[in-house]
Amino acid sequence: QVQLVESGGGLVQAGGSLRLSCAVSGGTFSSYAMGWFRQAPGKEREFVAAISWSGGSTYYGDSVKGRFTISRANAKNTVYLQMNNLKPEDTAVYYCAAEVAILPASSADEYDYWGQGTQVTVSS
Repeated sequence: QVQLVESGGGLVQAGGSLRLSCAVSGGTFSSYAMGWFRQAPGKEREFVAAISWSGGSTYYGDSVKGRFTISRANAKNTVYLQMNNLKPEDTAVYYCAAEVAILPASSADEYDYWGQGTQVTVSS
């Protein structure tokens, strides 16, 4: 069984930073493309960022491009999301996801495994 566990969420003021972590167990982490998604109340799950299995290719949603950075440490079975210059509209539950693919998809429907989510709240 593949498990993903997010951590690092919390309350931060606008303009601040957080780093989310996603620890993966029960699978071959280096074979997965990894993604981050978020969902606010009443809204659809939104693509945030993704990274290829090798870490050589990264992708970002338009709303976070230039502010967020995704990275992975395959030796630690962990993917990160560094979030800078946070805005109140970034408030959401953030989910880590894994896809058995070389290149990641931006659609949540394409991902095979999901974490439980971690709450990020940005105050104005």
